Amino acid sequence: MDIFQSVILGIVEGFTEFLPISSTGHMIVVSSWLGLNQSVSVKAFEVIIQLAAILAVIFNYKDKFQPKYIPLWIKIFIAFLPLAIVGFIFRHQIKELFSVEIVAVMFIVGGIIFIIIEKFYDPQKHTTTRVEDVSVKQALAIGIAQVFALIPGTSRAGSTIVGALLAGLDRKASAEFSFLLALPVMFAASGYDMLKHYHDFAGSNVWVLLVGFVTAFVVALLTMRVFLRFLERFTFTAFGVYRVIFGLLLLCFYL
Repeated sequence: MDIFQSVILGIVEGFTEFLPISSTGHMIVVSSWLGLNQSVSVKAFEVIIQLAAILAVIFNYKDKFQPKYIPLWIKIFIAFLPLAIVGFIFRHQIKELFSVEIVAVMFIVGGIIFIIIEKFYDPQKHTTTRVEDVSVKQALAIGIAQVFALIPGTSRAGSTIVGALLAGLDRKASAEFSFLLALPVMFAASGYDMLKHYHDFAGSNVWVLLVGFVTAFVVALLTMRVFLRFLERFTFTAFGVYRVIFGLLLLCFYL
């Protein structure tokens, strides 16, 4: 992997990680376009840029790391549990699910779900406007929805945002809860991958890793902020349409 490829993948990771469009699906497609195979060095690089995305969330929500927000973090942990339990129990079966067909189909299915939800969106029924006001019941519902993210192409952000909307959060609160919920999920996933591939970092180009890390951090930070401003004026429909189009293109080009 060279510096150019590192920058491109850092941009893709930072831009797609917190949007409801599946970062994994985009990383796989872009890696293929760049001629990169899933080698040990590429896997080590992916761990690094995921850590950059985690750091971007921490930096963006540093005010939430105060004792008065402990109840919020308890609810985030509750929302994390369903994915952690199901993911651990079925980790081997989940790996066998991956295929271009499944990724493409889940892109399309997720897109249609977003379009339908926005069609029936009623501001009067989405009364939770702050993440601090999310109830334990709502957090658990979001956590259960997040389990669907184990299916390749579904999108962790997409499944949590859908779950949050169905649980009564408004668009902005749904996105912010999804950002915060990414922390325990990505910490667990990156931590596991780092333990699994720690020996691969020795053979990686330090500059490539550093450039990718910085790129992913900056892009993720900007994406979260722009995304929230976008939701103040627009809906999730555009993401639904994009998902359907992207899924159809995957079916056309890879099958």
